[in-house]
Amino acid sequence: MKKDQTPQDRRSVLRIAAYLGAAATAGLLLTEGTGSPRPGRPAAPPAPAAGQNPAGGAPGSAARTAGASAYRLQPMTAYQPMRRALPPVRRRPFHRLPEAGRTMVLTFDDGPDPRYTPAILRTLREYEVRAMFFVCGEMATEHRDLLREMADDGHVIGNHSWSHPLIPRLAPSGIRSELGRTSEVIEQVTGAPPLWYRAPFGAWNRHSFEIGAELGMEPLAWSVDTLDWTEPGTGTIVSRVRDGAAPGVVVLSHDAGGDRSQSVAALRHYLPDLLADDYRITVPRR
Repeated sequence: MKKDQTPQDRRSVLRIAAYLGAAATAGLLLTEGTGSPRPGRPAAPPAPAAGQNPAGGAPGSAARTAGASAYRLQPMTAYQPMRRALPPVRRRPFHRLPEAGRTMVLTFDDGPDPRYTPAILRTLREYEVRAMFFVCGEMATEHRDLLREMADDGHVIGNHSWSHPLIPRLAPSGIRSELGRTSEVIEQVTGAPPLWYRAPFGAWNRHSFEIGAELGMEPLAWSVDTLDWTEPGTGTIVSRVRDGAAPGVVVLSHDAGGDRSQSVAALRHYLPDLLADDYRITVPRR
């Protein structure tokens, strides 16, 4: 299911704001940059043609697509999040935590995938750290056991849309469906709706910020991109995390969307290194 890569071999290049009011958020998070993909990132793939498998022919994609299609045939009501104060509408995503101590956040996109997510969860459990997982609804609905495992281990589960489309190409109703249905699955499985979301490809627009806020979510981008979707080698991924390590950094990696064995192996190398350097690997809380 490669959607942050070229149409044939990638899936994601592209929520850290905690669920907070504007004043509280200003005290917790720092913003920087714009919502646009950064220069040098590969262009997003064209929207798949009608009937085309958006998974790009990845192993098991046919089964996933069939499951997602069956789900789409079910009657769907507008998703309404749990009653709570809504966050303000942002004009850009958050990119980092405040530089208060040696704190970093590890994030993983596109899963859950039974081939790679369990190994990542085992490593995080071994070192007793928490991470953020931005899941796609069509993957989450088929691997609810992994979603429960994430929640049981204390990880933060974010919304990465249903089918990983290029958000700016969708009408507002399409954005609402992509985000709303994914939030619905997360709440059904974990008992709580997500408080963060990340746009596929890092491609945000005004409607996505507005609809995300209506659904009770804050937008999160990243400040260190491992580019692990390019499969550059375990050592290169490790070096990118080590070189980018700094207070407040948010690291982008993937646990699905292609062969993520290098991402799994790299985590086992750089995580103990970060901890040895006195970094605190954390997640945002309310």
